[in-house]
Order: sequence, then structure tokens, then C-alpha cells
Amino acid sequence: MTDSRQIEQQAADWLVRRDAGDWTAHDQQVLDAWLSASARHKVAFLRLESAWSEAGRLQAFAAGLPTGGPPPRAATDTPALPDLRSIRFAPRRVVAPRGRWRHGIAATLALLAVGSAAWGGWQLTGREEAHYVSAVGQVQTVTLPDGSTATLSSDSQLDVRISRQERSIALARGEAFFDVAHDTRRPFVVEAQGRRVAAVGTRFSVRRNTDELRVVVTEGKVRLDSGPAADGRAQPVALLPAGSVATAGRNGVLVRSVPVADAERYLEWRDGFLTFDDTSLADAAAEFNRFNTRKLELGDATVADLRVGGNFRWSNADGFVRLLEQGFPVRAERHEDRIVLHAR
Repeated sequence: MTDSRQIEQQAADWLVRRDAGDWTAHDQQVLDAWLSASARHKVAFLRLESAWSEAGRLQAFAAGLPTGGPPPRAATDTPALPDLRSIRFAPRRVVAPRGRWRHGIAATLALLAVGSAAWGGWQLTGREEAHYVSAVGQVQTVTLPDGSTATLSSDSQLDVRISRQERSIALARGEAFFDVAHDTRRPFVVEAQGRRVAAVGTRFSVRRNTDELRVVVTEGKVRLDSGPAADGRAQPVALLPAGSVATAGRNGVLVRSVPVADAERYLEWRDGFLTFDDTSLADAAAEFNRFNTRKLELGDATVADLRVGGNFRWSNADGFVRLLEQGFPVRAERHEDRIVLHAR
């Protein structure tokens, strides 16, 4: 059983226990802890809870069963349900043993996970779509329809299409970090700048720059596919394990292997920081500009070539400039919408 199926089964078990009529305050505390442990737990529970309601609650599953089947839910104001005994379902290979109705109900609920939006477009089209956008200076984490999570960096956009065959994410601009829900049947593919980054269950980021793409892998393994070269020849596929930092541009793909802890430093923007290590001031200013509407501008080439290092809050560009003025031959010219840095 895959990890996703296990989570779905656990969520179904919790729903059955909660609505059996013997629910206690301690049970609720344990359930709350389970939901808080992972976004995937919460997503699975909410999806199955929706399917539970749409299916006519527990009595719908009991229709036509012999005496001793599932008891009614605890609520006493549930309206009478239509007679469903004439409905015929396709036979199942595995039948729950007598006396184990709770587990049978849980298995039925788990099967509804993929189609929890059955009363919407999923059953008609087999596809879900979603669009996510972050503003300049905003970092936000969203849960995708398949249970994966994506953390959008400043000024980023994702266009998501989830089907029965594939999970396709287009990174229209900016950068995003993905924590992918494991599903071997449906690859998780991020498309950007004519390249495809494919994974099954892993953690990685994809960033679009003006003329290149950067992929950082912190867990698992991803495959980086590139389109044909300028001369039409196929380009090789790059397999990127954890600790890989790949830069794909016009001249091909450059892959560096670093300790995972070092790879994580590229992603500290999620916690509000930018880390520089012997970085040119031009590149450091460009990083700050990704997160701020008040831009850092370089007045001359001399100041652009200065090398800086350290860990800085991206929301505090003014503090970064003050440090430059104190420790470097830099003079700052401050305006309402920009700060111009000159050599001193």
C-alpha cells in the first residue's frame, strides 16, 4: 500500500469512528493531532468528509445490507434517504468479512479519495485545474489538488492541471518549492522555459530567470528533460539526486552536487532570508529586487563588482544598504522608489 493510500485509509477510519456514536473528547484530541501532523492528512480527511456527505452519509452505504450492518449516524435529524436497493454496482474482488463493517466502510471511503470532487468537473473531464499567484514581497504555501504543497516565492505564478494520467504544473514566472505527494501512477511534472522537471515523490525547487532555469533538489530524485538544441539535436536527460543544483541555459545543463544542507541555503527565502557567499553586489541587489518594490540600483561598474557575503532578511533592504555604507566604499542615494548605490 502506498503512502497516499495509507493516509486515505487512516482518514477513512477516523471518519467511521467519529460518526459511530461513541466519540469522546480524547478521540477528538487524537484526531486533531493527526490532522495537524501533515497537510496531506488534512487534505485527505476533508476530501473524504465531503464525499461522505455527498454519498448520503453512512446510511447510504448500509442500504440493502442485512440486519447487523452499519448503525445510523449519531444525528437524529437526518432526513429519510431514498431506497437505494435497486442500484447495482460492479462486483469487487475483495469483500469485507462479516462483523468488520467499519473497515468495509473505510475501504469504500478510501476509494472515493480520487473522486472526491465527483459532483463537480472531475468525473466529467477527469481533470482539475488551479491557478496560484503571489505578489511582490509575498511568500505563500498552497496545497495542490493532489495533496502536494507548493511554496511560491515573491512575484510567482503556477498554473496547475491534475488529470488521471499526470500532474502538470506550469511555472509561468518566479520560483516555487514543491513537496510532492507520492504517486507512482502520475508523474509530477513542472514545465518552464521549454524544459520539464519530473518527479514522483520528492522535494525540490524550480526557478525561472531571464535566460536560464535553476533546479535545486533537497530530497528524492528528479529528472530534467530539455527540448531540442538550436540545431535540432536531442539533448541528454539529467537525473538529479538530493543535493543537486542544476542550471539549464542556452549552453546546456550544468549540475553541481553539494551537501543537502548547502542546497537548502538556496531556499532560505522561504524563511525570509537571502544568503550570499562571495556574491557580486550586482547579483545581491538583483536578489533583493525580487522581493521589494523599492529597488536597489547600481550607479557604476565599480560598485557592481564588489563581493559580499552573509545572511540578510529580504524584507530589510535598508538594513543591507546601511551595512554596505559602514563596511564598504559605498554611498547610497535614497529615493522613494529606489536606492542608488555609488562608489565612494
